[in-house]
Amino acid sequence: MLSSSCTAAVRGLSTTAQLSKINNVTIIGAGLMGSGIAQVSANAKLNVTVVDSNQSALEKAQKGIASSLQRVAKKKHADDSAAQSALVSSVLDRIKMSTNVSDSVKDADLVIEAIVENIDIKRKLFAEVEAAAKPTTLITTNTSSLRLADIGLNLKDKTRFGGLHFFNPVPMMKLLEVVRHDDTSDATFEQLIEYGKTVGKTTVACKDTPGFIVNRLLVPYMFEALRMYERGDASMPDIDVAMKLGAGYPMGPFELSDYVGLDTCKFIMDGWHKQYPDEVAFKPSPLLDSLVDAGKTGRKSGEGFYKYK
Repeated sequence: MLSSSCTAAVRGLSTTAQLSKINNVTIIGAGLMGSGIAQVSANAKLNVTVVDSNQSALEKAQKGIASSLQRVAKKKHADDSAAQSALVSSVLDRIKMSTNVSDSVKDADLVIEAIVENIDIKRKLFAEVEAAAKPTTLITTNTSSLRLADIGLNLKDKTRFGGLHFFNPVPMMKLLEVVRHDDTSDATFEQLIEYGKTVGKTTVACKDTPGFIVNRLLVPYMFEALRMYERGDASMPDIDVAMKLGAGYPMGPFELSDYVGLDTCKFIMDGWHKQYPDEVAFKPSPLLDSLVDAGKTGRKSGEGFYKYK
């Protein structure tokens, strides 16, 4: 039997090994979120691989990251074109693109999933990731609405699984919600917090609850505004103006819903309502459902609660 001092030493060595520095990050999903996460990770001098099954999506992501970096460089080095080029090149040189998940996660210290919000597709992906990755690799999801416990249900080692919920646009938004479920180890959680700080984010800790912190408060707020309108209590423009001038919000709830996407709002609330059918705050909206069915999903479609040019 080990003495207490030996036991403490072993625990210390174990913790040190588990808290090894994150150098290689693999991001699965080359959409807006994945591209943004790749940019801030590479900007923090981490080695990044972006994975997507669609080659054109990878090419689009690469162009988007380059364009975003150029804007950053112009602000940082307004009168120095050489410094601008150097900044852009140094970050892009740390980003690789791939269509092969297994090869891309073999050397990863951290894997971040940022694909479609479909739980079956996510579970299938995580099975492939866990089979190919190192036994010490941290596996995370950027989900904004699904429970981590449900996504990681079939993982063999749930202690290395957690949530990193970034906000769009990732390079601009300072917040990162770091989420732990019941089986997430303390070491994993500490590493995820440290990663968030490394990429320049302010981190907040949250348990595995619907919507975590921001969306759990924000989405019901938008739906309550919609119910207020449906009851005839006030018009959409008046509700938006009231919340901007009375609460100091940059956008009113209907403007924000159009910006987020009405289909996204509906998807989130439908999922929560299915899980918690008796929760009044998660009650769906007939008006929202009809707009989404008609293809009026907000700014991206040209019309939602408001019309856009």
